Amino acid sequence: MAKLLMITGLGSAKDLASGKKGAFYSTLEEFHKYWDRIDIIAPRIKNHESRTMNLFGNVFVHVSPWPLILHPFWFLKKGVEIYKEQKFDLMTVQEFPPFYNGIGARLLWHRIKVPYILEIMHIPGYPRAASFKEKFYRGLMKIFVKFDSAKAKTVRVINKKQTPDFLKKAGISERKLFYIPAFYIDLEVFNKKNVEKKYDLVFAARLEKNKGITNLIKAVELVKRQKPAVTLLVIGGGPLKQRLQEYIYKNGLSENIIFSGWLETAQDVSLAYNRAGIFVSPSLNEGGPRVALEAMACGLPIITTEVGLMPDIIKDGENGLFTGWLPEEIAEKIILLMNNGELQNKFSVAGMELVRQFEKRAAIKNYAEKLKLFI
Repeated sequence: MAKLLMITGLGSAKDLASGKKGAFYSTLEEFHKYWDRIDIIAPRIKNHESRTMNLFGNVFVHVSPWPLILHPFWFLKKGVEIYKEQKFDLMTVQEFPPFYNGIGARLLWHRIKVPYILEIMHIPGYPRAASFKEKFYRGLMKIFVKFDSAKAKTVRVINKKQTPDFLKKAGISERKLFYIPAFYIDLEVFNKKNVEKKYDLVFAARLEKNKGITNLIKAVELVKRQKPAVTLLVIGGGPLKQRLQEYIYKNGLSENIIFSGWLETAQDVSLAYNRAGIFVSPSLNEGGPRVALEAMACGLPIITTEVGLMPDIIKDGENGLFTGWLPEEIAEKIILLMNNGELQNKFSVAGMELVRQFEKRAAIKNYAEKLKLFI
């Protein structure tokens, strides 16, 4: 086996530091078996003590005590310190604007010359931007990413079309791009269950602009004109929650849209999916979304925008429906699918078969084996 240094983002770090057993924790639970040791460098987490956490015996998470603007320099300092003790063989670097991970990796590479892989999970604001910040970050990616990746062994992408197309236009050679899926679906948890359906629709994500939740709620308002009893379960929390709840109350949708908040375990999420009829993913930009795959594993037909992995795996009308981003477009597809039980069954069967390729243990083993090609 070998030793690995991982440089992760704030979201993954927050999950680990808070004790939340989210997607990153679930990945490490299996991934750690393929390495002698994994060290993870994470940025500073507000309101959390900066410390080193130990998981699974051989995973060590080092949370920065320095402000985010100084993260590349703490990354360099801590990376050199870990290397002197452990002599790790490879680095993986989760990269996104404002590029403090990539800058830190390049500084560290100049000191120790250990190969590193830049991992770009998705492009902020691409194909659609939810805010000026996303537009700005998308522009920065276009300008900076070629320089950013110059010293990396390879650039890992997690979908075959959308992210590679952007990166090639930004000047990265196709030869430098390496596709390794990052969706690890535990089919022992996410599967079809014989439970009563309580909701027509379900959505699951952090409640932020780029997830398209505002457009979905407005779409449900339109659907209600034809189907007054339509119901949507919203799984997740986030900065938009209060504003959305105010809109729902003001527009008479309180009986139609139900918020569950964050659910405690993957088993709870799976059960919630199974209690719904159709999964809707209205995201403006994504790497996945993973939640769509989880829902398909539970036998739900899906309606999704053409983001991230979805154009790779969804064939419109065969195993799911594509929608545009406008509320009117989403509402049209919801009504079409709600009115067609035969199509729902067709998508359900096709989706459960499709997600087998993302089975957790096999997909994580593939990830580990592909990384070791660069040692």
